[in-house]
Amino acid sequence: MRSRLMARLHAALETRFPERRLFLRSDVETRFIRLKSETQVLIWIAGTLLISWTIIATAIILMDSIGAGNFRAQASRDQLEYEDRLTALANERDRRAEEAAAAQGRFSSALAQISVMQSELLASEDQRRELETGIEVIQSTLRRAVHDRRALEGQIAEMTAGADGAASPLGMPTDTKDTVELLSSALAQTTAERNMIEANAEGALSRAADLELEVRLMEEKNDEIFRQIEDALLISVEPLDKMFRDAGLDPEQLLDEVRRGYSGLGGPEMQSLLQGDAETPEPDALRALGILENLDRINLYRIAAERVPLAMPVLDRVRFTSGFGPRWNRAHEGIDLAGPIGTPIFATADGTVTFAGWSSGYGRLIKIRHSNGIETRYGHLNAIRVEVGQRVSRGDRIGDMGNSGRSTGPHLHYEVRVGGEAVNPMIYIRAGQDVF
Repeated sequence: MRSRLMARLHAALETRFPERRLFLRSDVETRFIRLKSETQVLIWIAGTLLISWTIIATAIILMDSIGAGNFRAQASRDQLEYEDRLTALANERDRRAEEAAAAQGRFSSALAQISVMQSELLASEDQRRELETGIEVIQSTLRRAVHDRRALEGQIAEMTAGADGAASPLGMPTDTKDTVELLSSALAQTTAERNMIEANAEGALSRAADLELEVRLMEEKNDEIFRQIEDALLISVEPLDKMFRDAGLDPEQLLDEVRRGYSGLGGPEMQSLLQGDAETPEPDALRALGILENLDRINLYRIAAERVPLAMPVLDRVRFTSGFGPRWNRAHEGIDLAGPIGTPIFATADGTVTFAGWSSGYGRLIKIRHSNGIETRYGHLNAIRVEVGQRVSRGDRIGDMGNSGRSTGPHLHYEVRVGGEAVNPMIYIRAGQDVF
């Protein structure tokens, strides 16, 4: 049965691929090679497969070349767009920095004015109280002088009436006349003193009115200064609060953590200092307390900003070559910034170095632990300039850009992780560039 099937198959092949012979002739002999139908079929199949493979491979290469060209063009456009965005962000950062410096200058000037005006207000208040005390003394003296004058007038009248009844034709007795002259002289002196006291009282009242007007004007000026400072603080606090929220952080939780490790003056101590011995603080004291609390909040924001990776890890001009997210069907958990080998790499926030050495695909790698469970990673370095356990501050140089590990060229691979999970570092960088 099998032999008959083979015979039929051979007969079918013979009709399309008849047996052929290839003759090889030399000077002394002639040889030939017989090509059976089956051999010709195998050669035909092999040739067809080879030609098909060549066509498919050529098509794949052409499609890859076209796709690579489109990808490079798109990458070039993305790079130009990102560089324009970086330039715009840098200009915006410079403008915000100038505004912050101007606001700080206005705040410092207003604070100095407040100090001077507070001193003047306290001095005028003391002077007003002294004048009020003097006016009371003058009024008391004036009342006593009027009472003495009336008593002397009554005595003179009585003595004059007695002298008229006992006088002789020759005139008033000598002792009575002397007494009347003495009383008249005392009455005139008392009258002069009263007039002088009245003039002094009128001057003191006029001076008190002037002081009251001066105090009122000073209070209005104080209110304007307070309002300017409150506006400046509001302008300063709102961008900082927005910066941390844009970075996905809770500002209140962040400030509470900073307060636990920050010793400063505030809260009940500051309130008691401003309130003094009074049970109810004055409105100006309450406003000053609010200003001091906002100043303390800005100071806490400044400390918190140094602990969060809001800065750029490279200050020199670099190329943004790869962003955060999928790349070549794999997760790219950071950003790539390309530049020359040896470009300085800086810490983006205060923290502690937890790793500094070689790590497979990362090459030379540095890990820094920051507050709030945040960690930054700096990979593919050419040199490491820190050690494990070392405390670093934002802006400290920690290494040099390189090409170590799995890398196609010199660049920095920069990561930000929160609670061990990778997040887009550009979220933090953009949040910081909107303020600093």
